Amino acid sequence: MKNIHVSTTVNGDEVEFVCPPQETLLDALRDRVGLSGAKEGCGTGDCGACSVELNGRLVCSCLVLGAEAQDAEIKTIEGMATGDKLHPLQQSFIDNAALQCGICTPGILVAAKNLLERNPDPTDSEIRYWLAGNLCRCTGYDKIIKAVQIAAAEMRGA
Repeated sequence: MKNIHVSTTVNGDEVEFVCPPQETLLDALRDRVGLSGAKEGCGTGDCGACSVELNGRLVCSCLVLGAEAQDAEIKTIEGMATGDKLHPLQQSFIDNAALQCGICTPGILVAAKNLLERNPDPTDSEIRYWLAGNLCRCTGYDKIIKAVQIAAAEMRGA
């Protein structure tokens, strides 16, 4: 099969890469674009470790083909911080010990940011529902929910 040339936008930057037609967006981001933040936890869309935004929609990048990124807007964990300044969610995860091994953390942060862009004042239940596709085997979820709530309040200026 012939490789595919893809032109897309990743974290606000124009990006081009060439990939086989069967290659996932996760592998294209990691191996072609050099962004290794999204992790492959399962390869079947069950764990959320590879979550990215594709045209504003939260997706498991292991279930999307790299070729589908043509003319798309992609946001990854690497685009959350501004220079050396962490996003409030990232800082809150550190401050509230909401991470341990780090495999799930990029996907959870991307998903939480996507939620807060849609709903800046979510309830605990809404956060749990939104993050239900992200599995964490180390921290449990209470610290993660707390960290999202604290970041949401900070981002609202509360």
